[in-house]
Order: sequence, then C-alpha cells, then structure tokens
Amino acid sequence: MKKFFLFLAICFSLPTVAQEIKPDESLYGTAFWEADTLGNHRAIVRLDSPTETAKIYLPWRRRDKDPEQKGLIIVDAQTGKQIVNFYRKEVNREFGILFFQPQTVPGNYYIYYLPYHSSGGPYPKVFYTREQTIPDVRWLAQAQTQETTAPEASLIGFQSRGSFNSFYPMEIIATAKEKAALLQDHPDKKYLLFAEDRLHPIKMFQDIPYRWVTKGAGHPFFAEADQNEYFVFQIGLWAVGEDIKNIKVEFNDLAGTKDTIPLSAFTCFNTAGKDWLQRPMQIAYHIPQHQIRPLWIGIQIPAGIQMGLYKGEVTVSGDNVEPQTLDLNLSISDRILTDKGDSDIYRLSRLRWLNSDIAFDDDIVKPFTPLSLSGNTIACLGRSVSLNSFGLPASIQSYFTDEVTEIGESPTEIIQAPFRFVIEQNKKNLPWENKSFQFTQKEKGKISWESINKAGNFDVRCEASMEFDGFMEYKITLKALANTAVNDIRLEIPMNGSVATYWLGMGEKGSRIPKEYNWKWNIQKNQEGFWIGTVNAGLHCVFRDENYVRPLNTNFYHSKPLIIPECWNNKGKGGIKFSRKGKDMLIKTYSGSRTLKAGEELTFIFKTSVTPFKPIDTEKQWTDRYLHSYEPIDNVVAQGANTINIHHGTPINPHINYPFFRPDFMKAYIDEAHSKGCKVKIYYTVRELANRAPELWALRSLGHEIFSAGKGNGFSWLQEHLEEDYIAAWFVEKYTDAAIVNSGVSRWHNFYVEGLNWLVQNIGIDGLYIDDLAFDRTTMKRIRKVLNAGCSAPRIDLHSANQFNEKDGYINSACLYMEHMPYLDRLWLGEYFDYNAGPDYWLTEVSGIPYGLMGEMLQDCGNPWRGMLYGMTSRLHWEGCEVAQYLWKAWDEFGIKDSRMIGYWSSHTPVKTNHKDVLTTCYVRKAKTLIAIASWAEKDTTVNLDIDWDQLGLSPEKVRLYAPEIPLFQEAKEFDPLQPIKIEKGKGYLLILE
Repeated sequence: MKKFFLFLAICFSLPTVAQEIKPDESLYGTAFWEADTLGNHRAIVRLDSPTETAKIYLPWRRRDKDPEQKGLIIVDAQTGKQIVNFYRKEVNREFGILFFQPQTVPGNYYIYYLPYHSSGGPYPKVFYTREQTIPDVRWLAQAQTQETTAPEASLIGFQSRGSFNSFYPMEIIATAKEKAALLQDHPDKKYLLFAEDRLHPIKMFQDIPYRWVTKGAGHPFFAEADQNEYFVFQIGLWAVGEDIKNIKVEFNDLAGTKDTIPLSAFTCFNTAGKDWLQRPMQIAYHIPQHQIRPLWIGIQIPAGIQMGLYKGEVTVSGDNVEPQTLDLNLSISDRILTDKGDSDIYRLSRLRWLNSDIAFDDDIVKPFTPLSLSGNTIACLGRSVSLNSFGLPASIQSYFTDEVTEIGESPTEIIQAPFRFVIEQNKKNLPWENKSFQFTQKEKGKISWESINKAGNFDVRCEASMEFDGFMEYKITLKALANTAVNDIRLEIPMNGSVATYWLGMGEKGSRIPKEYNWKWNIQKNQEGFWIGTVNAGLHCVFRDENYVRPLNTNFYHSKPLIIPECWNNKGKGGIKFSRKGKDMLIKTYSGSRTLKAGEELTFIFKTSVTPFKPIDTEKQWTDRYLHSYEPIDNVVAQGANTINIHHGTPINPHINYPFFRPDFMKAYIDEAHSKGCKVKIYYTVRELANRAPELWALRSLGHEIFSAGKGNGFSWLQEHLEEDYIAAWFVEKYTDAAIVNSGVSRWHNFYVEGLNWLVQNIGIDGLYIDDLAFDRTTMKRIRKVLNAGCSAPRIDLHSANQFNEKDGYINSACLYMEHMPYLDRLWLGEYFDYNAGPDYWLTEVSGIPYGLMGEMLQDCGNPWRGMLYGMTSRLHWEGCEVAQYLWKAWDEFGIKDSRMIGYWSSHTPVKTNHKDVLTTCYVRKAKTLIAIASWAEKDTTVNLDIDWDQLGLSPEKVRLYAPEIPLFQEAKEFDPLQPIKIEKGKGYLLILE
C-alpha cells in the first residue's frame, strides 16, 4: 500500500501540460457520422488565427488501456478532407497533445480518436490500428521547432456517435492527480464506498470515474421512490489498500415518521440469491486490489406506507477489512405503482426477477398425464417403468403405436433384461445384498425412490426419480469400507433386439446400429451419451459429472466445454461399448480398473428418458402454417399462413433476446394478428444478450455467473465499453445490436422465465421461437408452464443449426436437445443438415417423429418430396422458400387434417414400392388416400406400387390415381395404379388414390 501512495504522490506532483479543463456535462455531446474508418468518438477544436502549425490539447480521459497504439484522424470540418500533416507529441489515457497543419482558418476540426475497420457481417472483426498517414518531412521538421510557440486550438467539446456510444459520465476516468487527492482525504481506508443511483451504472472496474472525484467517498445516499416500487441502486467499492475478501452487505430497517421499510425488503444481488434450481446462493464476492466493483441492491417498497423520508443504513464489510456504513435516505412519494416499476425498463426493477421462482414446481403440463404407481411400476403418458429392488429399471415399456400417432394397448418391451450396476472384482461380478428400498416422494409430476445396498466391500446408495415426461435421473454413490481394487464399475443396459434399430450420438450421425462400437470420453467433443431405439420405443441416456454445468453450444462449445464425469471416465479408462449378442444389444458404460481407499466415495450419475415423449400431433402440423418474417398481417393471411415468427432485428423486436424495448408497437401488431386469426411468436432465448439491455451493467457485476468468460473483441461498442472478458456473439448492423454470450445456466434463467410471463400477460404473445437452446430442462418445463397458464393454445418451435461439427463438438442436435423435446411443439432443423443423406438420417436427425414431434426443413429449402414422407415442408419466406404455400393448398384440397398418417417405417403401411430406395408414406381418409413418394435411388427409376386394397377399403378397378398440380412441386398427371411409375432421382410425387 505504501508503494501505491508513493506512485500517487509522484503523479500528484507532475506539472500541468495545459490549462485544466473540467469534464463538465456541457463538454460532451452527440452527433452522427459514418463510423467505419472514423470510429465512434471525436473531439472538436477551433482555430481562429492562420498558422502553419497549431497545437491541440485533448483532455479526453480515456478508459481504453493503450491509446498510444490506436490511430488518430484529423478532418477539416468545412471541407471534409483529412489532414495528412500532423503528429502526436504525447498520447496517454489522460490526455493527448498533437500538432497539425490547418487548412481552413478560421475553422473547426474533428479529431477522431478511436478509428477502426470492421469486417462486417453477423460476427464482425473490428480492428483499431495506428494511422497510416505520413506527414511531409519538411513540414514535420519545421513544426517540431515551433512546438513552444504554435497557437493552440480551442477545445469545443467531445462527441460520440449517438448517446449509446457516449463515455460520459461513468466512463470518463479520474486522473492520477485527482485519485491521489481523493485518497489523501481518506488516508486510513482500505476501501472507499460510493453510492450511485440506477441511472449511473458503474461500468469501469479498473478506473474510478471523474464523477466520484466531485461526489467524494462515503457520503449519504439520497433518492426518491414510489410506493410498491422495486427500487434499485448501487454502491461502488474501490479496493485502494488490498484485496477485499468475502464482501458482506447488511441492512437495517428504513424508518419513517410512522412506518418502516423492513430489512427483509433488501436484496444484494452480488452476495446472495436463488439459482435456477431455487437453491440458496451465498456468493463469495471478492475485489482485487486497486479495482472497483459495484454492489447492486434492491428494495421492495411496500404499498400503502406513509409518504415522506425514510432513513437507515447499509453496512459493507469483508473478511480482512473493517466495516463501513453508508446512510440511506429514501423519499417515498404518494404514487403507487401497480407493476413495481416493470413497465419502465430503465427503473431496473426487473432485476428482482433474477431470484424468481415462478413455475418452479412438480406440476404436470399438457398433454402429459399424472404419474401412477402400482407396486414398483411407474406409468406416465404412453410408457411404464418397473423397478427392481436396487431401484434400476427391470422393465421399460412403450405403448405408442408404430405410427407414433396414438397410444395403443400392446406394449413394446425396450429392454431385454433389467439394468445392471456392476462392480467387477477379480474378474467376477460382486453379488448384491439389498438392505432397503422405499419411495421417498409420490407426486403427480415426480416420483422418487432410494435403495440401500451392499456389494463386497462397498456400501451403495441408489437415489433416483422419474418425472411425468418419462425422464429418469439416477445418482449412485459407492463408499469403500476397506482399501479395495476393482476391475471395473459399470452400467449395463440389455436392449431388446427388435428395439435396438437406430442410434445417434457418441460421434455418429443418425443411422442403423452397427454390431459393435466402442467410444471414449474426449473433452474436445460435446458428447455424453446416446439415443437408441426404434420409432415408437427408445432410450436416451447421458452420463454426467457430479458438478455438471451445461456447456456452451452453437459455435462456442470450446469456450466452455463439457465437464468430463471423472467417475465414469476414470483417467481415460472409461467409455461406452455397444455389442450385439444374437438379436439383442448390450450397452456397457464402463469406467475401468481403480483402487479405492477405505472411506472413499464415488458418485455415478446418469439420466435416461423413454421415447417417444408424446404422440405426434398431426392436426397441429397440418393447421399451423408458419411464416418466418415480419410482414403486414394482411400479407400473411393472403399467403395462407396463420402463425408468424418474429425474429430479432425487426422493428417490433429489434434487440436480440431482449424483446421489451417496443412493447406498445409489438402489442398492436399482435392484437391485429389475433383479430385476423393469426398467432404471433417471438424470438426470445438466453444464448446471448443484447448490449442494449438496461440490466447489462448489473449483470456484468456478477462476474461469470451470467456472462461467459472470453477474449473479447467483436463489434466496436463491445471493445470500447466492455473491453475484455466476454465472448462476442450475434450482431445486427441495422440496429447496432451487439450481443455477448451468456453462461450455460444461471439466475438469468429465472429472469428469462419471468420475462416470458410479462410478455404473455402484457403483450399477448402466443409462444416462442427458440433459436438453439441454452438452458436446462428445468427451465424448459417452467417456460411451458408459463405459456400454458397464460395462452389459450401456445406454441414453441425450436430451430437448431446442425451441431455436428468441430466448433460445436460434434454433437447431434437431437441428442443435445432431447431432454427439452417433451415441451416443444415443432422442430426446425436447420442449417447444414444433410438432406442428401439417407432416410435413416432423416428419420432420426431431422423429422423428430421418434421423439413425438414433427418439423420443417431449412437448408436450401430442404427436399419437398422427401420432406412429405415425414409431413414436413420448408418454412415460408425463409431464404426464398415458397413451395410451402402451394403444398398447404394441396393439403387443404385433399383434407389432410382429417387423415391418418402412416409412415413408411410402420408395419401397417398400406402402400409400398418394389424399390428399397423409393419409400412411401400414406395419409389415409375414408375412400381417399394421399400417397407421398420420395426417392433415394442413385438415378431415375421406375417403381410399382404394392397397395393393400383391403386396408384402404378400395378396389383397383374402381379407383383413380393422379398427381394434382402443385406449383414448384409437380405437374398434374394421371397414373394407372397397376402400372410402373417413373420417379426422378431425388424427387417424388404426391398422388391421390380415390
């Protein structure tokens, strides 16, 4: 600390380079100009007397760390021409001294001091470089001799390109001299406190703003608030002496003349809260020496209290520093807010949403049914699981029909034998002794159980639960009673051979299962399990670490990769092995040999879901007609669409994942849509957050809880105001909307669900368009519950670009989002999906049908003929896709919403071809069937139709087979059902048999 004061004392004694200019508000303004090349910031100076060389002194007080490395551009304000002859005498963070050759006198000059070049695009790369101009050698030599006599241009002020780019006032740094003087006023303090209102969020962590120099430290806080307002303010801490450890904030009642605001009304978001699973958080909040951090505090002002002044105190302390107290003074008005201030986003009252528990419960959601328990058998919608005494599945059954359109009477057994948790010692499986088994929770949405067991030198506790959507979670804890060596600890899943047909995950695209496969853990791969099954019966299994945190996805996986579960991985010895034995498939998730010490514990966690989650809703698929564009409602209706997805970067939803800026405009659009029979869904998720969000600075103060750590860069605003430690995300130039990446899961998910509820209740949205998921299944359940509670028929559709690539860790989108699928209505998969791949890929990776969903195509508008095998079209108006509107018309003319869909995968399909690569799906009505035909044959081919006339109730002598005209799809044509039909490569037909 002595060295720090010595440094400041030296700075304090430095000579003044020019007259001291105070950074008053009048010195800062805004204007607009072309930012690329010139940048977002400029000074304006004026020169009134002719001269060959003039001096410029710029007290810019810059927050960027290395201004000497960045360029300068001087422009003659009258002519717009750039001044070539200039040089910098001194450039530092506090000021700059330049000399230049003026061209217009008298006249003004602009000095752009953060010029940059941008690559453009949705992920721009922005570069700040030194100026490339070289002054004339003779002028430079002469100018350097005139430095002491050159007239000085007068400073008119500083301008930013719009107010959002402005550094004033909270990013105008205090000089070293000013900081030294401030510290001299508090010589014994290890930290200083500065109370700030919500309108001046603390934005710098390395520098104090000049505003604090004028305010001084430790002064009382005065503010006005309304009744029932959730009032937010902040306290800035400057650690001047040493690191401050484990900061604590304590409150007392605010007392008025009659009423009090109790200390229970206070929250400090930096030190406490509730996480996304509603677990209490006590946050270890530290401040490194010489740095600044804010404490954001909220107070719930009661409604109905007496207006007037309320006084109290807030005390800040840390493990290694003495407590300090600030006086709080709140003047409460007679106004009563009905919404706690939420309708004004700049009040920041919504920060309380960070700790919200809305829709956090075990209640069920439609179409799911309450769980039932009979003996050791738990039943959910269309599925049942019977448990053995260990608590593992002994039987898993699916009652879904082959078509996945209904729940039938006859079950499909998914496993051939019970799950086995195996401890292998001396190459023998240890026998199990079950000591107890009991159900610990019996709710309609969740049933939990626990067993206590013994195997050799191990006590084994199994804790598990099953939820109403068929999701099961297992935690198996082993405790060694003595030093013990084992050959392996593993989970064995014996799959029924007739079910073990398709698979995806573990680095493999959706396909038929090979006879054998062995997979190993790898942090470079976002892979943690698999899905295996057939269309109407399957299992999704993932294996996780005890400290699992959801990785980032969609281009950012390697910035926050999977936490490899060490119990399963065991220093690289673990993996997953598939092996076919006869007709059945044995899956072993093994961990390999190890030695455990007496008392050592291992926790093995796995999660499994039984698929499909629900019957596919074909009626919804046929009647929900999506248009993915912001267009006049009359245009939407005229094109046959009735469900509008409003992307971000549009007039009513300009900023990504913060759809609260234009609520009146959005509501007017939605009200009109409703009046004309349309639904409106909006783009809103948590993968990234717009830099325009008013809560940005408060969230930034929470470290890496909300925002991911990263290398920075990206759009200019991010580099100039956030500087470092973030990941730049999507950028929309039209709205200068620059987002940064959120962390995997956090309290922001609580905020998000509350935000969704606000949109439902106040704007009337009909659902969500989710562009890649970045939250867990608990948050997904809460989203569904909020929508179901507030909307008459809500819709959620999920879009995902294909995650099977290096940037995303080669994970299948279906695997990544499987646990969310019970709560979705439609899939849109997506960019980079391979529509040239075979039907097994389409079925498992794209269609959603094995999981109880249907979808649409995206990349290059998909393949409309193959898409119709799965009931899919492209999305109208996305990337110029137009065929959907014509297919919709053909659907309506046929009456597809009254049909029964029977896919080629069904054992009951009434129409087949005699070519293995030409498949058919039927849409069956009484006396009328729509036949979708699509080819994967390598060349044009001819096929014969094999028609089950009895099943269709038709006679070959009394039918007509024809292709109706569908623009962009097929021409009208008649066919003989008993004669060959020519099918072009990669295409097909929609034929009507009646």
